[in-house]
Amino acid sequence: MSHATLTDKRPGSLRGATLPKWFPWAVAAGSIALGIGISAAAGLRSSIQWGLIAAVLFVLGTYGIAGRVEGRRQAKDRVVTSLVWVAFLLAVIPLASLVYETVKRGVKVLDGYFLTHSMGVVADKDPGGGIYHAILGTLQQVGIATVIAVPIGVLTAIYLVEYGRGKLAKAVTFFVDVMTGIPSIVAGLFVLSTWILILGMGASGFAGALALTILMLPVVVRSTEEMLKLVPNELREASLALGVPKWRTILKVVVPTSIGGITTGVMLAIARITGETAPLLMLVWVTDFINANPFSDAQGSLPVYIYLQYSAGGEAAYDRAWAAALTLIAFIMILNLAARGIARWKAPKTGR
Repeated sequence: MSHATLTDKRPGSLRGATLPKWFPWAVAAGSIALGIGISAAAGLRSSIQWGLIAAVLFVLGTYGIAGRVEGRRQAKDRVVTSLVWVAFLLAVIPLASLVYETVKRGVKVLDGYFLTHSMGVVADKDPGGGIYHAILGTLQQVGIATVIAVPIGVLTAIYLVEYGRGKLAKAVTFFVDVMTGIPSIVAGLFVLSTWILILGMGASGFAGALALTILMLPVVVRSTEEMLKLVPNELREASLALGVPKWRTILKVVVPTSIGGITTGVMLAIARITGETAPLLMLVWVTDFINANPFSDAQGSLPVYIYLQYSAGGEAAYDRAWAAALTLIAFIMILNLAARGIARWKAPKTGR
């Protein structure tokens, strides 16, 4: 038996062999080189085409070499890992390209003057002007939507998790799921038909905020509901065993325990509605002047500003559109960073 074991492990046998750690990088480099060569020979000029060819070669090369050296089972594992990496790159490269292009084009006119002035009497095709009126409108509209949607959404989620057991809870859950998938234009049409046409209130930033509230509500409800479900039942039972009323248990135990996740969900919901354009075009309309009153007359907003500037055409309008887009991306990025910071700050601390 000892002789047989030594025979299985004799030098030169591929059984149990393992490829070096640099193997995936070598295959990737070879795949890229082959992809470029094949693309050049075939007359393909698009980097996307040679990138896809290189990805296919990477997966096939990984399986062929690993299957010959390590066996089919390990080769399949490496192929799945390769597919994960390829999918990751396919997702990251367009995102990185988008950010790079936005920064490259947006910094041309993005300065203090651009952020502190409105378009005023500047024509769309003329240089100058700024986005102060659009920033002010976006902050007010998103702020009003947040003030309305967050209390309603959080309380709805508390009802569904802590109290809802009957048909009403099932109906609320169903409609929340339906609202999650409705297009933004539908929310705009609903507010248009009720607030403007039936009630005759007129276009305003508040009307746009109502449409944003409809889009924000299901996100807040769903995220808060999931966070509340993560709170251990032992905490609730311990509080109730001490004679604490249920409402006080929810207020003092359940909500503080999940406040980090709830805050993160709210921040992501705000980021979700910040870039909406269609309902604002219908309900807020357009103005190039500063309107600090969201309850009266048309008001600017960043998404609509970007759309109109790019539609106007001309080098100056394009530069302003890219600069406004960069500002909007920076605003959403700050929200996401704030959400991560709050989630980490409020995360339960485990003793060592």
